[in-house]
Amino acid sequence: MAKPEKTKKSDSKEDREGNELIEKLVGINRVTSVTKGGKNFKMAAMVLVGDGKGRIGYGTGKAREVPEAITKATNAAKRAMRRIPLREGRTLHHDVRGRFGAGRVVLRSAPAGTGIIAGGPMRALFEALGIQDVVAKSVGTSNPHNMIKATFEALNQMASPRSVASRRGKKVSEILGKKQADETAAKE
Repeated sequence: MAKPEKTKKSDSKEDREGNELIEKLVGINRVTSVTKGGKNFKMAAMVLVGDGKGRIGYGTGKAREVPEAITKATNAAKRAMRRIPLREGRTLHHDVRGRFGAGRVVLRSAPAGTGIIAGGPMRALFEALGIQDVVAKSVGTSNPHNMIKATFEALNQMASPRSVASRRGKKVSEILGKKQADETAAKE
């Protein structure tokens, strides 16, 4: 009589629900530490993980081999996932700026059909997040770490009209105006 196979447990609640996570490798660096015995090489990886529906996280990992570093970075990104409010599930609610170190980014909402107009690691971030229409500009450094952190800084400032209205104790129509509130309610 054969033993029944044990099924492997998933790491997170999202995996058990069947939500597919999008993993994007942003960059790999070789890091060298010089010691008395010689040079020690390690690999550092940065990974973005998103669900394509408004949740995103990033993580970094270091190991002697590239696959181990990517695994560590992916696990760190899954633990650091956060929700970003999106308008109509495709763009940002409002224009926003972010800064981290020498990295500065400007993110602008865009009309339907614009696509992702962004360069380098920001494009990967928006694809993993599920944004389809956005215009982004990186000002300053092109370092992927600082660009990603500046973009997260900007996205953390994002607020939906509903959250602003509840924080102020008002209705959404008072925040947006009657016409825009009716359009927003009709789309939801």
